[in-house]
Amino acid sequence: MRIADSGFRIGLTCAVLLLLTGTDLFSQSSIADKWETYYERSGGKRTPSYAETIAYCKRLAEASPWVKYTSFGTSPQGRELPLVILSREKTFDPAKARASGKAIVLIQSGIHSGEIDGKDASLMLMRDIAITKKYANLLDNTILLFVPIFSVDAHERSGPYNRINQNGPEEMGWRVNAQNLNLNRDYMKADTPEMRSMLRLFSAWLPDLYVDCHVTDGIECQYDITYAIETAQNIDPNVAQWIEQKLLPESLPKVEAAGHKIFYYVFPREDNDLSKGLTAGAAPPRFSTGYGALHSRPTMLIETHMLKPYKVRVEATYHFLKAMVECVNADAETLRRVVQEADRTVSEAGSNATMMLPLTFGLSEKREMRKFLGIKSGMQPSPISGGMRRIYTGEPEEITVPFFSEVTVTDSVRIPYAYLIPAEWKFVDEILALHGVTVERITEPVSIEVESYKFSELKFRERPYEGRQGATFKTETIKEVRSYPKGTLIVRTNQRTAKVAMHLLEPRGPDSFVAWGFFNTIFEQKEYAESYVMEEVAATMLAEDTALKQEFEHKVQRDTSFARNPWARLNWLYLRSKWADPWLNKYPVGRVVDKAEFAKLK
Repeated sequence: MRIADSGFRIGLTCAVLLLLTGTDLFSQSSIADKWETYYERSGGKRTPSYAETIAYCKRLAEASPWVKYTSFGTSPQGRELPLVILSREKTFDPAKARASGKAIVLIQSGIHSGEIDGKDASLMLMRDIAITKKYANLLDNTILLFVPIFSVDAHERSGPYNRINQNGPEEMGWRVNAQNLNLNRDYMKADTPEMRSMLRLFSAWLPDLYVDCHVTDGIECQYDITYAIETAQNIDPNVAQWIEQKLLPESLPKVEAAGHKIFYYVFPREDNDLSKGLTAGAAPPRFSTGYGALHSRPTMLIETHMLKPYKVRVEATYHFLKAMVECVNADAETLRRVVQEADRTVSEAGSNATMMLPLTFGLSEKREMRKFLGIKSGMQPSPISGGMRRIYTGEPEEITVPFFSEVTVTDSVRIPYAYLIPAEWKFVDEILALHGVTVERITEPVSIEVESYKFSELKFRERPYEGRQGATFKTETIKEVRSYPKGTLIVRTNQRTAKVAMHLLEPRGPDSFVAWGFFNTIFEQKEYAESYVMEEVAATMLAEDTALKQEFEHKVQRDTSFARNPWARLNWLYLRSKWADPWLNKYPVGRVVDKAEFAKLK
């Protein structure tokens, strides 16, 4: 009886403790064991499949009221794009999240699914916040969004030979999606279903910090992890100040303290000679960092080093993600204020049409000397390639090199009051909407003076790039009165997303619609003259126009290929005749730059 009584008392004590503590009496370590990820169980050598990743995310959501699993789109092969939301108050709606006063952080992994370090780091971080609650305080002032795999079809094209430069995991995904398109070149043109879904997600949630996890190729060095973030003229100066005075000073030392050397994501000025310097410039908006900058959002690119073991890279990513969330959590109010003020600044710039928007950037010759932790190497002749090959010795070396990072503006354009786009160019409306740009339609026909462009010296790429036949060209600004019917698209620039709209609609933007080939049909000549007809017309034109005759004769004398091509000579004159298409090589989009003209729009 005494044994039974003793057992009863022990059981009763445990039950009371269970009620008082609200735990299952498991230690933190036993909880961690129960929630060990596939990556951890493999000793840091393997990464889970798509199905295993989704199962773990759903398990997190089932176990914690702070976690919601959902999807934000579908891939070309029909897979869901996973999204995991962490919110202590269960604020899983984007509008309510934006109104909550908390900072929203979006962490994206697997845009290149062979570079999957961020996924395994994110699974562990979600667990440590919502399940073990080791870092539960990180939800005090933040709402966290995790996209564990972005390029999901590429993730399942898994194998051990997908990235020749990379040291693990044992099997990894592919670089591009099932359509052979690189999602990390698609932020502006939005050709892929995955990116279209991401842009809708971004516009709905408007994260205050956006993080994009990668693995870099490149020079061998001692750094486990590198990073890049825009702080130049392509982002609001107050946002840049927050990055430079808060995010970086508070995050980078924590990564170093965790045992991971970290440096800026750089490129050698000359591939085989680091003494010539390292460069770090502004990214165009086809990339996540450049795209986030157009939205005035700090956007961090993480690039772990390909040659470091997978376990080292995942741990480095984990510590960097945690450090950034800690920073945002501690300074959420300031971050939210600076991005919202930046939004207002962009809107106000479109209300006066006097400011300039930078489109393209370069680097000045200004340099500073920086310490770089490299690996000793030398050059040897290669009997295979016939050139010189670099040999790394594996021996660490500390060198001081010139660092070129002063960004200069190489081209800019005055911000107009609005753009007018003929309704037949329907793709403009569709793609701008994905970016969160408000597009209206004029309700009455109007004749209005606009600025636009005439194109010359057009050269198409020899091969497609990301599925599109882009072009280079020169532009001449023209001003003329154009008639626009009811239903014409109007994009006003007094809105938060004006910089995105301008980069798409200004032809000289590096990722504009014109640069990507969306408007290629405007360069196609559709009417021609029969040679026997044009011979008579040309003779009359040259006889009546002395200046035209001199220009024609000059071209014949200077351009031998032109001189030997009868069709080219006649067509050159046809294009200068009264019968030529006045819209050939002319941009159909108009810029409204005069306030009085702008007032005509309804």
